[in-house]
Amino acid sequence: MKKVDVNSTVTVNYTGKLEDGSVFDSSLNEGREPLKATLGQGSLIPGFEKGLLEMSEGETKTISIPYTEAYGDLREELIAEVPKDRVPEGVEVGQMLQTMTQQGPMNVIVKEVNENNVVLDANHPLAGKDLIFDLEVLEIQ
Repeated sequence: MKKVDVNSTVTVNYTGKLEDGSVFDSSLNEGREPLKATLGQGSLIPGFEKGLLEMSEGETKTISIPYTEAYGDLREELIAEVPKDRVPEGVEVGQMLQTMTQQGPMNVIVKEVNENNVVLDANHPLAGKDLIFDLEVLEIQ
């Protein structure tokens, strides 16, 4: 029986959850398609790729991925406090904004709004979090 290896192209259904059970992403949501990716090309987080290895078509399993094999540490240097007059009026906590850097556009999340300043976080929203994925391999090429 064919198994996923380091160069396989796989089609997989997945549901990603946090440790508290809340779902952050799923290919099973209405209008979504299964994920199709080739392993070994850096398009998947390392722990997701590692979890697919040796799976067979039709197999399902649940994997736990430590943050170090997902989106890495929460980096304090990516959190900045800026004057309120440098962001759009009426911003709210949880809102996503886009800022321009020397490397191009970057998404930031508003973490705090106070009288004079706004705290912006450029970390990936899942940085510092351990992840759980339910996987189902649909096809191996």
